[in-house]
Amino acid sequence: MKLELIVPATHKRKRKSGKAILPPLGMAAIAALSPPDVDVSIIDENVTRVDYLKDVDLVGITALTSTAHRAYEIADAFRAMGKKVVLGGIHPSIMPEEAGQHADAVVIGEAEGIWPAVIDDFKAKQLRKTYQLKDRPSLTGLPHPRRDLFAKRRYYFTNTIYTTRGCPYSCSFCTVTSFFGRTYRCRPVEEVIAEAKTLNRKQLFIFLDDNIVGNPKYSKELFRALIPLKIKWVGQCSVTIVKDEELLQLAAASGCVDLFIGLESLSPASLKAIDKKTNSVEEYEAIIKKLHDNGIGVHGFFIFGLDGDDEGSFQRTVAFAQKVRLESAQFDILTPYPGTAIFASLDKEGRILNKNWSQYGHDLMFTPKALSRETLQEGRKQAWREFYSLHSIWNRLGAGHHNPTLFWTANLFYYYQVHRLKTLH
Repeated sequence: MKLELIVPATHKRKRKSGKAILPPLGMAAIAALSPPDVDVSIIDENVTRVDYLKDVDLVGITALTSTAHRAYEIADAFRAMGKKVVLGGIHPSIMPEEAGQHADAVVIGEAEGIWPAVIDDFKAKQLRKTYQLKDRPSLTGLPHPRRDLFAKRRYYFTNTIYTTRGCPYSCSFCTVTSFFGRTYRCRPVEEVIAEAKTLNRKQLFIFLDDNIVGNPKYSKELFRALIPLKIKWVGQCSVTIVKDEELLQLAAASGCVDLFIGLESLSPASLKAIDKKTNSVEEYEAIIKKLHDNGIGVHGFFIFGLDGDDEGSFQRTVAFAQKVRLESAQFDILTPYPGTAIFASLDKEGRILNKNWSQYGHDLMFTPKALSRETLQEGRKQAWREFYSLHSIWNRLGAGHHNPTLFWTANLFYYYQVHRLKTLH
């Protein structure tokens, strides 16, 4: 049996041979869950093309909301050729009836504990329309992802790994809770370390957890176990990391060099409106200083278009990010993804502009309360350009940063994207 796992391109211009930042670890995990008699291949459309004439028996396609339309196109094309197609991922899990119109089967939620049954049913020609576990799967004893199936030399970073799933918080704009439920589950530390030892420890590690410090007790155990590996790593977490001095120091000692943190907004009213209960604007500067004092850089996420925003929000946000010398930052317009509380709220108010999923994550998809579409889009564009001007990069990083190669490379990459390719607005 031949199984092809496909990751749709995140944008039309990426449907060609090229390079991407990270490989699709989720698909490598699915491949590892497949029985040994299944010949598995992975196609990431962000780095290579889909071959519709390839000899395959079953096609599995994952989809985000922003890639759902493309996933359906691929699925429809394979089904028209008589191939069986299974859809899964965040969007099909939230919209299973919609996804079912383009697939022979839809996997709702996580695949562990259910994927072997999908394969068995396919072999018996008895595929069900949907597959879903009653309980969240255990993260103990999972096989290592099939990284050998990734396209060679097509990714800038290949040491991707995860230790937990879910987030203990429920921000109204986030899809994490929609997909993983209100749970926070951890892999056994010894299994994480065993997997980490199979990777090249001279290269940067990327932890893909949505919040790597969601369980401080577990995180401390993990960080202690990472120290002997002498790696450098980046990850994503909440501002709560600085509330626990031991946790913060262990993160630094374990090799953490950069953390992606959702600051979201400088408006307390906006933070309250999106249920960002962990954040307090008046603490931001002290939080960032504390991370810097421990040798950890900060990549800040900011959202524009919240109901508390006004025309001065863009400049205030950039000025703050420059003042506290964030190593890097992202400035995005709010995207109300289906399945989130903010989507339901805006939809009820009649403020969702359309449900053309291919535009989500790329365009403005709702009617802002206090800003025009033009002001919001232009403000976001200018925020990117100002923060990633050469003058701004130099003032934030200078010549004496403790990780100059990592952060100068990242900033010059963004500078090129914003000022030359003009792809981030």
